[in-house]
Amino acid sequence: MSQPEIYNFEVSKNNFNNIVLTNSYKLPVFVLFMNPTLGTCVQMENSLSELAETFAGQFIAARVDTDMEVDLREMYDIVNVPSLKVFKDGEIVHNEVGLMTTDELRAVLKDFGIFRESDDMREQARLKHLEGDTPAAIQLLTEAIQKDPSNVMVAMDMIQVMLDVGLLEQATELFNKLPDSQKDSETGRALTGQITFKGLANKTAGKETLLGQVEANPNDFDARFDLSICYIADHQYMEAMDQLFTILDTQPDYKDGAAQEMTVSVIQMLAPNDPEQANEFRRILGNLVA
Repeated sequence: MSQPEIYNFEVSKNNFNNIVLTNSYKLPVFVLFMNPTLGTCVQMENSLSELAETFAGQFIAARVDTDMEVDLREMYDIVNVPSLKVFKDGEIVHNEVGLMTTDELRAVLKDFGIFRESDDMREQARLKHLEGDTPAAIQLLTEAIQKDPSNVMVAMDMIQVMLDVGLLEQATELFNKLPDSQKDSETGRALTGQITFKGLANKTAGKETLLGQVEANPNDFDARFDLSICYIADHQYMEAMDQLFTILDTQPDYKDGAAQEMTVSVIQMLAPNDPEQANEFRRILGNLVA
């Protein structure tokens, strides 16, 4: 059985009518107006491309470089990028401005009937987990995997839950079974970071002990560094960055740049889900190392 075709195009003024307007009578066309030199645009482009593969044949992804295609930028009143416009039957039926996460893009796709039942089960599991009913979340994800084994995002959600409840070994084992392409996705890289930091945190003296050491000696940068690792492992990114920025403010070359590298790693982990906070941390880091 042949695989459905992936529709993902770079669009110019010359082919816009054909690829976008004409095809919009057949399928929804998601047009991303972007500047390829901006990280937020590239991030959203990658998310849209991944979804074009996930939902191959169900919608068309198109990209417009607003620096190169000035006429299209002016025609569609593009002021800020990234901007997303969805075309259906020759008309714009949906608008978004600013960076959107993969989950936010999935929500828009769902409005056009493009979704998987297993994704609904993922959302139910996420809510159960947030409510503290982790066993119910695991049960839902297990059922989702059985119903739709090709949906790798279900396995990724299961890995996240395992990490949240301290099952590092099981999470690592499941992560290692993922396809390489998924390991290298935004979500995959975020999970890699969490697995790494959970493992590193297990090798420290522990958060409570380290807090005591820092309180007793604020200049104990080794304790601060290890404490930042523990905070990162527990998703306490603000607290982690406070420790790292304190180190960088006094000793920017600490451990041959280890604190700076750690800060960059946290920013990269945050960027997919909290780009504004990531940018703020990036700004502070730039000021400290300038």
